[in-house]
Amino acid sequence: MAPDLETIARRAMREKGLIVDFPAPARQQADRCRDLGAVPDKSGRLADLRDLPWTSIDNDDSLDLDQLEVAFPEDKEYRLLVAVADVDVYVGAHSPIDVAARVNTTSVYTGVKNFPMLPDRLSYDLTSLLAGKSRRAMVVEMRISADGQITGRRIFPALVQNKAKLCYDAVAVWLEGKAGAPGPLAREKELRLQVETQDRLARLLRRVRMAAGALEFATLETRIEMAADGRVKRIVSRRQNRAERIIEELMVACNQSTAAFLAARGLPVFSRVVREPERWPRIVELAATYHSHLPADPDAKALSGFLRKARQARPDAFTDLSLAVIKLIGRGEYHVLPGGRIPEGHFGLALNHYAHSTAPNRRYPDLVTQRLLKAALGGCARPLGGLAGAEKKAYSLPQLQSLAVRCTQQEDAANKVERQVKKCAAAELLEDQRGCLFSALVTGSSDKGTWVRIKNPPVEGKLVRGGQRLKVGDRLRVRLLSTDVEKGFIDFAKA
Repeated sequence: MAPDLETIARRAMREKGLIVDFPAPARQQADRCRDLGAVPDKSGRLADLRDLPWTSIDNDDSLDLDQLEVAFPEDKEYRLLVAVADVDVYVGAHSPIDVAARVNTTSVYTGVKNFPMLPDRLSYDLTSLLAGKSRRAMVVEMRISADGQITGRRIFPALVQNKAKLCYDAVAVWLEGKAGAPGPLAREKELRLQVETQDRLARLLRRVRMAAGALEFATLETRIEMAADGRVKRIVSRRQNRAERIIEELMVACNQSTAAFLAARGLPVFSRVVREPERWPRIVELAATYHSHLPADPDAKALSGFLRKARQARPDAFTDLSLAVIKLIGRGEYHVLPGGRIPEGHFGLALNHYAHSTAPNRRYPDLVTQRLLKAALGGCARPLGGLAGAEKKAYSLPQLQSLAVRCTQQEDAANKVERQVKKCAAAELLEDQRGCLFSALVTGSSDKGTWVRIKNPPVEGKLVRGGQRLKVGDRLRVRLLSTDVEKGFIDFAKA
């Protein structure tokens, strides 16, 4: 009998070199932490912004809330503020929690069991911007012109308070006129107007990025739903909705501003870079099947134009095309350049300045960026290597470069764990459907084999028979041959 899925998740974590349980010193440090958001600010350095109509929009069950947003139209421009949880104030560099966080470098969400980067007391409480709680944050304030350009920025520490924890789905159906406003928005006109303003600003920012060549996909996110007996009840998929696009655009603007802020002050920028696609010739071939021509060399703007036309021409097939192109572009990696230099561009976002900064609660690179920001502001409370003062750096360049390599490796390991557990869950769900036929899409093809994804349920498996001469993006019918829950194997044959 196969072990239960939580046991499988824990084993997968250990096999990939990720910690499952926090060491005793980290747990003890977390227990000693007091709520600094409730402690009076005697330094006078914290701006008190708790009266602003801050909101968060996240998944229904999210408890690790990293950021809040508020936006105001002002004299033909927008003023956007993003508050990012101050994690560094609790997690000193080289402290037991920091040492533990630097092992995994990210929270791991398997759908069966989640493994937060920080102990629960921080992840789900002290460093989470929970509704009604006074919290410390680093605020990125931006001025955005009527044509969607960021014309000014400043960053400073503050006290904030979340006025409403909102959920993506409820906000999206309201904005699209399919349902009434969610409870907090129905009760508070100011909050309702606030989210509408954020939506208008996000759509403006998105139009500008798309015109510059940013890539827009219709991706599916899968979620495992468990039954009371601990077995998989179903695996459901959902597309990005309008509320998620609000958060995406405002966070992109925030990350862009953070990188520009650091570069302007001569500090390195710890960024994630998606370089040119790994398999551009195959993307060119895919475009040709849609009667579109792409240049021989990677061109984000040309690819963006092709995707836009493909969505209009064959909307029912765009999700499959999106998945194929994403696979062919390949994953990004963390990268550091010396202070003052502009990081390499992000192929998919059509941006130069870009740094992960908005999720220090669950991504170590964002915590690193937060420390760099404090150093730039002359307030690096816990300097590394004995450095202090506004003219010093929180990290040396070799330290950052070493961390960039590690964060890339560990994030890749975390993604493999998440995929492995989902495969095991999918294998359990499909145990009684051997011999059934499914419509499928080729999602991977290499010397190691061919992989396909079926639509219902939305899971992926290996094509063990009939995979010759198939390429990523091809469609076919497959028959389920076998499943192995413990190993996460799902084997298909071409029908």
